[in-house]
Amino acid sequence: MPTTPDASVIDRPAAIRGGRALALVSTLILTVVAFQLNSSMITPALPDISAQLGAPMDAVSQVSSLFFLAGAVGGVVLARWSDFIGRKRALLIVLALIVLGTVLCIFAPNLPVLLLGRVLQGASSAAFQISYVILAETLPAAVFPTTLGVLTAINGGVGGVDGWIGGLLADEFGFRSLFVVILVVAVVAIVCVAFAVPRDGEPSSTGRMDWWGAAALSAGLICITYFVSTGSAQGWFAPLTLAFLAGTVVSFVLFVVIEKRRRTPLIAVHHLRSRQVWPVLATTVLTLSSVFAVINFTVVILSQDETVGFGLNASTSALLFLAPPAIIGLAAAPVSGWLAGRFGWIPMLRIGMVLSVLTLIVIAIAPQSQWMVFAMIAVLGVAYNGLVLTTTNGLGVLQSPTEAPAILPSMNSTAFGFGASLGIAIVAPFVASGGIGGYTTALWISVGISVLALTATLFIVPKTDRP
Repeated sequence: MPTTPDASVIDRPAAIRGGRALALVSTLILTVVAFQLNSSMITPALPDISAQLGAPMDAVSQVSSLFFLAGAVGGVVLARWSDFIGRKRALLIVLALIVLGTVLCIFAPNLPVLLLGRVLQGASSAAFQISYVILAETLPAAVFPTTLGVLTAINGGVGGVDGWIGGLLADEFGFRSLFVVILVVAVVAIVCVAFAVPRDGEPSSTGRMDWWGAAALSAGLICITYFVSTGSAQGWFAPLTLAFLAGTVVSFVLFVVIEKRRRTPLIAVHHLRSRQVWPVLATTVLTLSSVFAVINFTVVILSQDETVGFGLNASTSALLFLAPPAIIGLAAAPVSGWLAGRFGWIPMLRIGMVLSVLTLIVIAIAPQSQWMVFAMIAVLGVAYNGLVLTTTNGLGVLQSPTEAPAILPSMNSTAFGFGASLGIAIVAPFVASGGIGGYTTALWISVGISVLALTATLFIVPKTDRP
């Protein structure tokens, strides 16, 4: 059976405090902001990208879906690689990917070049997981939960300001101006990481990085995403759809075979069978496929639709439908963590999912009522950005196997990226079809997926030996 080094026996440096700790936390916040801006700041600019590059909206939807798909792959691969090359070096590589991808996006002459830049940006999603591990390894245990909560809150958007600023910039200067801002933030983050993050000591894992397993997993995630998106657009029995299905099956079977033979596997297969692990991952994938797709894609496109939607410009759309859930979530996340610690992480996750399902149902019933949609999106700031995101990230740490504490957080990162990419890929053909019927169908599909996410929470078995 593959072995994974026991984290408890790895020597840790002395915890840092005072000004050094403040500088480290500030630097890690800046690092995850550099990634998060690529997620939430770009959404209001999708119509402008479509207009300037002359591409249809269903093709432009890949600006978001490919970004999150790359994040699904990069999150687990780069986070795991940091066990071998060191956290600081891996974080600098992540930021370098952001810079390279952003430069491509700024000068992209067409949609394919822009998508290549978005793939490089998306791979940097490991910024969150590497930052979590750096906090755990360098800060005193007493302050770790608070700082983790701050980084987790950013996962829902940078206080809502990023989406609004993105809309303003897109309206005034076009979508390329957004990438200029991201480039500046990423370069500043590189400088700060170079000075504020402690030097790497001995690697956490011995042996070699499992690149063959990473390649097989990446191929499987790509194939299953395109299987779903192609099936919903061209039919489930179309030749291309069946080809992606075959690629999915072959890739994942190959991944299992590879992992069973590795001394230092990317992911130990026996962990995937545990009810401590797989229901958490299933909940994350399904929740991101439903709620995230509604907030960050369907409602944003609907709000800017001048025919059947609200006819808003990009900045107003972001101010009404992206900023409120992010701002509310920023305040709700610490409270959600306190409630989870008091009443249980799994019960609070289920409560958040129930509220999310009910809220999505209301939006699907009245998609053309601007202020009803606005109110429900604000409720999702508590239910999704607060309760669900906080508890899924918390369970990613608490439910992780004792002998491999970094496995579930990195896998949960993949689930976040894969779920977001999958959700947008599923609903994009309906949103792009035109007419209120397409939006309504997309919303009800999201409702159905959210019900499956709620069902997955019922299978989670709490880890018995966690603190």
